[in-house]
Amino acid sequence: MTMKPRVLFICVHNSARSQMAEAWLNHNCSECFVGQSAGLEPGTLNPLVVKVMAEVGIDISAKKTQAVFDVFQSGQLFAYVITVCDETSAERCPIFPGPAKRLHWSFPDPSQVAGAESEKLARVREIRDAIRAKIENWCAEVCAPAATT
Repeated sequence: MTMKPRVLFICVHNSARSQMAEAWLNHNCSECFVGQSAGLEPGTLNPLVVKVMAEVGIDISAKKTQAVFDVFQSGQLFAYVITVCDETSAERCPIFPGPAKRLHWSFPDPSQVAGAESEKLARVREIRDAIRAKIENWCAEVCAPAATT
């Protein structure tokens, strides 16, 4: 039995983008990868993110945020480490040591959306859908060659 490659998604707080990326990977690409997420300064899950993920049938309400340092200390190895910070906070996005392939996917920070509740939800849905599309495209690109070898 071979173990699936592990993918670690990292952002600053592990409260929104990295959580959504982990959930989408585990939902849409579980035949190829196992996803996990962590943050530099773990906070609490963003309630808007929990809500918009529930709208598409993915419940992340029980997920806990975790620190990158704790993941590092656990000794886990990852095939890919993908940072999902936006460009404005990229310098604060954590670095994870090890032999993993590193990718950076820039997504806006859901905690920074402004406006009325309905406007915030609309913007967080856009971010959710952008993350989903990126995961689906990446999985199609990376999993297809692996499945044929």
